[in-house]
Amino acid sequence: MQKILLIIACLLIINVSSASIKPELSFQKNGKFRIVQFTDIHHKVGNQSSNEVISKLSILLDSVKPDLVFFTGDIVISKEMQRGWDEVLNMAICRHIPWTVVFGNHDDEQGWSREQIMKYITTKPYCMAERGPTNIQGVGNYVLRIKKSTGKQIAAVLYGLDSNAYSKGYGSEKYGYFDFNQVNWFLETNKKLSKRNKNQPYPALAFFHIPLREYGLLKDSITFNRIGQRNEVECYGALNTGMFAAMQLSGSIMATFTGHDHNNDYIGKLYNLCLAYGRFSGGSTTYGKITCGGRVIELTENITGFSSWIYTSKYEISDCVEFDAKTLILKH
Repeated sequence: MQKILLIIACLLIINVSSASIKPELSFQKNGKFRIVQFTDIHHKVGNQSSNEVISKLSILLDSVKPDLVFFTGDIVISKEMQRGWDEVLNMAICRHIPWTVVFGNHDDEQGWSREQIMKYITTKPYCMAERGPTNIQGVGNYVLRIKKSTGKQIAAVLYGLDSNAYSKGYGSEKYGYFDFNQVNWFLETNKKLSKRNKNQPYPALAFFHIPLREYGLLKDSITFNRIGQRNEVECYGALNTGMFAAMQLSGSIMATFTGHDHNNDYIGKLYNLCLAYGRFSGGSTTYGKITCGGRVIELTENITGFSSWIYTSKYEISDCVEFDAKTLILKH
Protein backbone atom coordinates (compact mmCIF):
# COMPACT_ATOMS: atom_id res chain seq x y z
CA MET A 1 0.00 0.00 0.00
CA GLN A 2 2.81 2.41 0.86
CA LYS A 3 4.44 1.75 -2.52
CA ILE A 4 1.15 2.47 -4.31
CA LEU A 5 0.70 5.71 -2.39
CA LEU A 6 4.28 6.69 -3.21
CA ILE A 7 3.72 6.04 -6.92
CA ILE A 8 0.51 8.12 -6.88
CA ALA A 9 2.31 10.96 -5.09
CA CYS A 10 5.12 10.88 -7.65
CA LEU A 11 2.63 10.99 -10.53
CA LEU A 12 0.90 13.99 -8.96
CA ILE A 13 4.24 15.78 -8.62
CA ILE A 14 5.05 15.02 -12.26
CA ASN A 15 1.65 16.31 -13.41
CA VAL A 16 1.99 19.54 -11.41
CA SER A 17 5.53 20.04 -12.68
CA SER A 18 4.59 19.38 -16.31
CA ALA A 19 1.73 21.88 -16.03
CA SER A 20 4.11 24.61 -14.90
CA ILE A 21 6.73 23.98 -17.60
CA LYS A 22 6.19 26.16 -20.67
CA PRO A 23 6.55 24.45 -24.04
CA GLU A 24 8.98 26.01 -26.49
CA LEU A 25 7.55 27.82 -29.48
CA SER A 26 9.40 27.20 -32.72
CA PHE A 27 8.86 27.21 -36.45
CA GLN A 28 7.86 23.87 -37.91
CA LYS A 29 10.15 21.96 -40.24
CA ASN A 30 8.19 23.41 -43.17
CA GLY A 31 9.20 26.90 -42.01
CA LYS A 32 5.72 27.92 -40.86
CA PHE A 33 4.31 29.08 -37.52
CA ARG A 34 0.53 29.35 -37.35
CA ILE A 35 -1.52 31.27 -34.77
CA VAL A 36 -5.27 31.19 -34.24
CA GLN A 37 -6.70 34.25 -32.49
CA PHE A 38 -9.94 33.76 -30.57
CA THR A 39 -11.54 36.85 -29.09
CA ASP A 40 -14.67 37.84 -27.15
CA ILE A 41 -15.94 34.31 -26.51
CA HIS A 42 -18.00 35.58 -23.52
CA HIS A 43 -18.31 32.02 -22.22
CA LYS A 44 -21.00 31.16 -19.66
CA VAL A 45 -21.03 27.85 -17.80
CA GLY A 46 -24.16 25.81 -18.53
CA ASN A 47 -25.26 28.02 -21.42
CA GLN A 48 -26.30 26.15 -24.56
CA SER A 49 -24.97 28.82 -26.92
CA SER A 50 -21.61 28.80 -25.13
CA ASN A 51 -21.40 25.01 -25.34
CA GLU A 52 -22.14 25.16 -29.06
CA VAL A 53 -19.42 27.78 -29.53
CA ILE A 54 -16.86 25.61 -27.72
CA SER A 55 -17.78 22.70 -29.98
CA LYS A 56 -17.49 24.82 -33.14
CA LEU A 57 -14.17 26.39 -32.15
CA SER A 58 -12.80 22.96 -31.23
CA ILE A 59 -13.59 21.67 -34.71
CA LEU A 60 -11.97 24.79 -36.14
CA LEU A 61 -8.77 23.98 -34.24
CA ASP A 62 -8.78 20.46 -35.65
CA SER A 63 -8.99 21.95 -39.14
CA VAL A 64 -6.42 24.75 -38.79
CA LYS A 65 -3.91 22.86 -36.59
CA PRO A 66 -2.27 25.98 -35.11
CA ASP A 67 1.03 26.12 -33.24
CA LEU A 68 -0.46 28.63 -30.78
CA VAL A 69 -3.92 29.78 -29.71
CA PHE A 70 -4.05 33.43 -28.64
CA PHE A 71 -7.12 34.43 -26.61
CA THR A 72 -7.48 38.23 -26.76
CA GLY A 73 -9.85 39.06 -23.95
CA ASP A 74 -13.45 38.86 -22.77
CA ILE A 75 -13.18 35.10 -22.59
CA VAL A 76 -15.20 34.03 -19.51
CA ILE A 77 -18.14 35.99 -18.08
CA SER A 78 -19.51 33.28 -15.79
CA LYS A 79 -19.67 33.41 -12.00
CA GLU A 80 -18.25 29.88 -12.06
CA MET A 81 -14.89 31.24 -13.13
CA GLN A 82 -12.70 28.21 -12.59
CA ARG A 83 -15.01 25.87 -14.46
CA GLY A 84 -15.52 28.47 -17.18
CA TRP A 85 -11.81 28.88 -17.83
CA ASP A 86 -11.33 25.12 -17.72
CA GLU A 87 -14.02 24.61 -20.37
CA VAL A 88 -12.53 27.21 -22.71
CA LEU A 89 -8.87 26.32 -22.26
CA ASN A 90 -9.51 22.61 -22.61
CA MET A 91 -10.07 23.22 -26.34
CA ALA A 92 -6.33 23.77 -26.67
CA ILE A 93 -5.09 21.65 -23.76
CA CYS A 94 -6.73 18.42 -24.88
CA ARG A 95 -5.14 18.92 -28.32
CA HIS A 96 -1.71 19.62 -26.79
CA ILE A 97 -1.62 23.09 -28.38
CA PRO A 98 0.25 25.89 -26.58
CA TRP A 99 -2.06 28.79 -25.74
CA THR A 100 -1.89 32.22 -24.19
CA VAL A 101 -4.21 34.97 -22.94
CA VAL A 102 -4.51 38.74 -22.62
CA PHE A 103 -7.44 40.20 -20.72
CA GLY A 104 -10.39 42.28 -21.88
CA ASN A 105 -12.63 44.70 -20.02
CA HIS A 106 -15.14 42.01 -18.95
CA ASP A 107 -12.87 39.21 -17.72
CA ASP A 108 -12.58 40.46 -14.14
CA GLU A 109 -16.25 41.38 -13.58
CA GLN A 110 -17.44 38.09 -12.08
CA GLY A 111 -15.57 37.96 -8.77
CA TRP A 112 -12.04 37.05 -9.83
CA SER A 113 -9.49 39.82 -10.30
CA ARG A 114 -7.01 39.83 -13.16
CA GLU A 115 -4.38 38.67 -10.67
CA GLN A 116 -6.52 35.73 -9.57
CA ILE A 117 -7.33 34.68 -13.12
CA MET A 118 -3.69 34.84 -14.20
CA LYS A 119 -2.56 32.95 -11.11
CA TYR A 120 -5.00 30.16 -11.94
CA ILE A 121 -4.54 29.85 -15.69
CA THR A 122 -0.73 29.80 -15.44
CA THR A 123 -1.04 26.50 -13.56
CA LYS A 124 -2.68 24.88 -16.59
CA PRO A 125 -0.80 22.72 -19.13
CA TYR A 126 0.54 24.35 -22.31
CA CYS A 127 0.08 27.87 -20.90
CA MET A 128 2.40 30.49 -22.36
CA ALA A 129 0.85 33.51 -20.60
CA GLU A 130 2.77 35.36 -17.89
CA ARG A 131 1.83 37.78 -15.16
CA GLY A 132 4.55 40.14 -16.39
CA PRO A 133 6.27 42.97 -14.49
CA THR A 134 4.58 44.04 -11.27
CA ASN A 135 5.97 47.58 -11.44
CA ILE A 136 3.92 48.61 -14.48
CA GLN A 137 0.19 48.89 -15.14
CA GLY A 138 -1.75 45.77 -16.02
CA VAL A 139 -1.61 42.03 -15.58
CA GLY A 140 -0.25 40.16 -18.56
CA ASN A 141 2.42 42.26 -20.27
CA TYR A 142 4.91 39.76 -21.66
CA VAL A 143 6.95 38.54 -24.62
CA LEU A 144 6.85 35.14 -26.30
CA ARG A 145 9.85 34.06 -28.33
CA ILE A 146 9.51 31.87 -31.41
CA LYS A 147 12.69 29.98 -32.20
CA LYS A 148 14.01 28.85 -35.53
CA SER A 149 13.09 25.42 -36.81
CA THR A 150 16.64 24.31 -36.15
CA GLY A 151 18.75 25.46 -33.23
CA LYS A 152 17.86 27.76 -30.34
CA GLN A 153 18.04 31.14 -32.05
CA ILE A 154 15.06 33.47 -31.83
CA ALA A 155 13.32 34.06 -35.15
CA ALA A 156 10.30 36.20 -34.15
CA VAL A 157 8.56 37.54 -31.05
CA LEU A 158 4.98 38.03 -29.91
CA TYR A 159 3.90 40.68 -27.40
CA GLY A 160 0.94 40.17 -25.12
CA LEU A 161 -0.29 43.45 -23.62
CA ASP A 162 -2.97 44.36 -21.09
CA SER A 163 -5.00 47.20 -22.59
CA ASN A 164 -6.78 47.49 -19.21
CA ALA A 165 -10.52 47.68 -18.63
CA TYR A 166 -12.17 51.05 -18.00
CA SER A 167 -11.22 54.68 -17.48
CA LYS A 168 -12.92 57.32 -15.37
CA GLY A 169 -13.49 61.01 -15.90
CA TYR A 170 -13.63 61.04 -19.71
CA GLY A 171 -17.38 61.05 -20.33
CA SER A 172 -18.45 58.59 -23.00
CA GLU A 173 -14.80 57.61 -23.57
CA LYS A 174 -14.96 54.90 -20.92
CA TYR A 175 -12.56 52.21 -22.04
CA GLY A 176 -9.06 51.49 -20.80
CA TYR A 177 -5.81 52.54 -22.41
CA PHE A 178 -2.10 51.85 -22.08
CA ASP A 179 -0.28 53.57 -19.24
CA PHE A 180 2.92 55.45 -20.07
CA ASN A 181 4.88 52.88 -18.10
CA GLN A 182 3.56 50.14 -20.39
CA VAL A 183 4.71 52.11 -23.42
CA ASN A 184 8.14 52.57 -21.85
CA TRP A 185 8.30 48.87 -20.94
CA PHE A 186 7.58 47.94 -24.56
CA LEU A 187 10.32 50.27 -25.84
CA GLU A 188 12.86 49.03 -23.30
CA THR A 189 12.02 45.38 -23.95
CA ASN A 190 12.27 45.83 -27.70
CA LYS A 191 15.62 47.59 -27.28
CA LYS A 192 17.00 44.76 -25.13
CA LEU A 193 15.84 42.10 -27.58
CA SER A 194 17.30 44.01 -30.53
CA LYS A 195 20.62 44.39 -28.74
CA ARG A 196 20.86 40.60 -28.41
CA ASN A 197 20.24 40.38 -32.16
CA LYS A 198 23.13 42.61 -33.24
CA ASN A 199 20.88 45.68 -32.86
CA GLN A 200 18.39 44.31 -35.38
CA PRO A 201 14.75 44.25 -34.21
CA TYR A 202 13.06 40.88 -34.41
CA PRO A 203 9.91 40.74 -36.55
CA ALA A 204 7.08 40.99 -34.04
CA LEU A 205 3.32 40.95 -33.61
CA ALA A 206 1.33 42.45 -30.71
CA PHE A 207 -1.93 41.15 -29.23
CA PHE A 208 -4.29 43.03 -26.88
CA HIS A 209 -8.01 43.58 -26.42
CA ILE A 210 -9.03 47.24 -26.85
CA PRO A 211 -8.03 48.77 -30.21
CA LEU A 212 -5.73 51.76 -30.41
CA ARG A 213 -7.26 55.09 -31.36
CA GLU A 214 -5.31 54.91 -34.60
CA TYR A 215 -7.70 52.21 -35.82
CA GLY A 216 -10.17 55.05 -36.37
CA LEU A 217 -7.76 56.67 -38.85
CA LEU A 218 -8.28 53.87 -41.35
CA LYS A 219 -10.91 55.21 -43.73
CA ASP A 220 -12.87 53.77 -46.62
CA SER A 221 -11.69 55.45 -49.80
CA ILE A 222 -11.09 54.80 -53.48
CA THR A 223 -7.98 52.83 -52.53
CA PHE A 224 -9.92 50.94 -49.79
CA ASN A 225 -7.22 50.56 -47.18
CA ARG A 226 -9.36 48.40 -44.94
CA ILE A 227 -9.87 44.71 -45.76
CA GLY A 228 -12.74 42.98 -44.00
CA GLN A 229 -15.85 44.05 -42.15
CA ARG A 230 -16.40 47.30 -40.28
CA ASN A 231 -19.95 47.18 -38.95
CA GLU A 232 -19.54 49.38 -35.88
CA VAL A 233 -17.59 52.45 -34.81
CA GLU A 234 -14.35 51.56 -33.07
CA CYS A 235 -14.58 51.62 -29.25
CA TYR A 236 -10.98 52.48 -28.48
CA GLY A 237 -9.44 53.59 -25.21
CA ALA A 238 -10.11 57.01 -23.70
CA LEU A 239 -6.59 58.38 -24.16
CA ASN A 240 -3.84 58.05 -26.73
CA THR A 241 -0.63 57.56 -24.75
CA GLY A 242 1.65 56.81 -27.69
CA MET A 243 1.72 53.03 -28.00
CA PHE A 244 1.16 53.20 -31.75
CA ALA A 245 4.01 55.70 -32.13
CA ALA A 246 6.26 53.51 -29.98
CA MET A 247 5.47 50.46 -32.09
CA GLN A 248 5.86 52.44 -35.31
CA LEU A 249 9.30 53.68 -34.30
CA SER A 250 10.45 50.38 -32.83
CA GLY A 251 11.16 48.84 -36.21
CA SER A 252 9.84 45.50 -34.95
CA ILE A 253 6.03 45.43 -34.78
CA MET A 254 4.46 44.39 -38.07
CA ALA A 255 0.84 44.25 -36.88
CA THR A 256 -1.47 44.52 -33.89
CA PHE A 257 -4.41 42.15 -33.31
CA THR A 258 -7.30 43.15 -31.06
CA GLY A 259 -10.94 42.31 -30.31
CA HIS A 260 -13.54 44.23 -28.27
CA ASP A 261 -15.71 45.36 -31.22
CA HIS A 262 -17.64 42.22 -32.12
CA ASN A 263 -18.83 43.30 -35.55
CA ASN A 264 -15.44 44.33 -36.89
CA ASP A 265 -12.91 41.89 -38.32
CA TYR A 266 -10.91 44.07 -40.71
CA ILE A 267 -7.21 44.60 -41.26
CA GLY A 268 -5.64 47.76 -42.66
CA LYS A 269 -2.26 49.46 -42.90
CA LEU A 270 -1.36 52.78 -41.33
CA TYR A 271 2.16 53.93 -42.22
CA ASN A 272 4.43 50.90 -41.59
CA LEU A 273 2.07 48.97 -39.36
CA CYS A 274 -1.00 46.79 -39.90
CA LEU A 275 -3.95 47.26 -37.55
CA ALA A 276 -6.20 44.21 -37.35
CA TYR A 277 -9.18 42.81 -35.51
CA GLY A 278 -9.66 39.16 -34.75
CA ARG A 279 -12.90 37.47 -35.72
CA PHE A 280 -15.64 37.48 -33.08
CA SER A 281 -15.50 34.03 -31.47
CA GLY A 282 -18.59 34.10 -29.25
CA GLY A 283 -22.28 33.28 -29.37
CA SER A 284 -25.56 34.69 -28.12
CA THR A 285 -24.29 35.47 -24.60
CA THR A 286 -23.25 38.85 -25.99
CA TYR A 287 -23.94 41.05 -29.01
CA GLY A 288 -22.63 40.28 -32.48
CA LYS A 289 -24.18 39.69 -35.89
CA ILE A 290 -21.35 37.93 -37.72
CA THR A 291 -20.66 34.19 -37.69
CA CYS A 292 -18.21 33.22 -34.99
CA GLY A 293 -14.75 32.01 -35.87
CA GLY A 294 -11.13 33.06 -35.58
CA ARG A 295 -8.36 34.92 -37.31
CA VAL A 296 -5.46 32.81 -38.55
CA ILE A 297 -2.01 34.40 -38.71
CA GLU A 298 0.89 32.57 -40.33
CA LEU A 299 4.55 33.51 -40.08
CA THR A 300 7.20 32.13 -42.43
CA GLU A 301 10.72 31.55 -41.17
CA ASN A 302 13.30 34.05 -42.50
CA ILE A 303 10.54 36.16 -44.09
CA THR A 304 9.72 39.55 -42.56
CA GLY A 305 5.98 39.60 -42.97
CA PHE A 306 2.93 37.43 -42.45
CA SER A 307 -0.20 36.11 -44.07
CA SER A 308 -3.64 36.09 -42.45
CA TRP A 309 -7.24 35.11 -43.09
CA ILE A 310 -10.60 34.76 -41.40
CA TYR A 311 -11.87 31.23 -40.76
CA THR A 312 -15.47 30.90 -39.59
CA SER A 313 -17.20 28.09 -37.75
CA LYS A 314 -19.01 27.38 -41.03
CA TYR A 315 -15.61 26.53 -42.58
CA GLU A 316 -15.65 29.70 -44.68
CA ILE A 317 -12.30 31.32 -45.46
CA SER A 318 -12.29 35.00 -46.36
CA ASP A 319 -10.17 38.16 -46.52
CA CYS A 320 -6.86 36.42 -47.17
CA VAL A 321 -4.02 38.95 -46.98
CA GLU A 322 -0.25 39.00 -47.19
CA PHE A 323 1.93 41.69 -45.67
CA ASP A 324 5.53 42.25 -46.75
CA ALA A 325 7.10 44.29 -43.96
CA LYS A 326 10.08 45.24 -46.11
CA THR A 327 8.14 46.73 -49.01
CA LEU A 328 5.18 47.69 -46.75
CA ILE A 329 2.75 46.16 -49.22
CA LEU A 330 -0.50 44.67 -47.91
CA LYS A 331 -1.99 42.40 -50.58
CA HIS A 332 -5.58 41.19 -50.64
